[in-house]
Amino acid sequence: MATKVVDLRSDTVTKPSEAMRAAMAAADVDDDVLGADPTACRFEAEMARIMGKEAALFVPSGTMANLISVLAHCDARGSEVILGDDSHIHVYEHGGISTLGGVHPRTVPNNPDGTMDVDRIVAAIRSTDGALYYPTTRLICLENTHGNSGGKCLTVEYTDKVGEVAKAHGLKLHIDGARIFNASVALGVPVDRLVRAADSVSVCLSKGIGAPVGSVIVGSKAFIQKAKILRKTLGGGMRQVGVLCAAAEVGVRDTLGKLADDHRKAKVLAD
Repeated sequence: MATKVVDLRSDTVTKPSEAMRAAMAAADVDDDVLGADPTACRFEAEMARIMGKEAALFVPSGTMANLISVLAHCDARGSEVILGDDSHIHVYEHGGISTLGGVHPRTVPNNPDGTMDVDRIVAAIRSTDGALYYPTTRLICLENTHGNSGGKCLTVEYTDKVGEVAKAHGLKLHIDGARIFNASVALGVPVDRLVRAADSVSVCLSKGIGAPVGSVIVGSKAFIQKAKILRKTLGGGMRQVGVLCAAAEVGVRDTLGKLADDHRKAKVLAD
């Protein structure tokens, strides 16, 4: 008779480790809406450092992280975002960028490897000659790893190429990096290098990292300041949030080094 169940429904069903629970109980906390929670501040600074960006913001979920990021970049109604037709933002996030932000999605077909053809991305950018008729393209979104393509990793070369397109056309680039650390480990590329071309990245803490709750957004200081306002607008401003950040901090410290072994075990099961 089985005495232990290994639950493989999703990497979101992990339970907090004893180290996480201890850190949560001992967390030094204050009011994070006022910017005063020391554990949250420390964790956000560490995540910004790891990701190679100026600043970071803890938010309740990956969906909110992506929504905030899109709205921060597309801060004028009638904006348009170019994204994959099989991307998480487009398929699984309840159309929030449209229903809450007035942002129009312009989809490009995702290839089996999770990419979008670069020439199709360029073709989807609206011409300023049609400004009287068309939405204004402001943002390109990538997803790494790409869930609906079976967790395929987008290479740093591809990401850089899309970043060059964005920069050449005066656009921003956001990466839905829910599992960006898995991509970094699988590709053998440091995570800060993998996302260097991006203006913002969302990172989920409750998947492979194993924390019970939360995501972080990283980007420039100016971007994160806008994100803080949007987080409050969306009801995501939490008070003594250091209790949650403490668990995430342990996850980042203790679990990142185990991801390669996670991948090895997954490959054994797949085979």
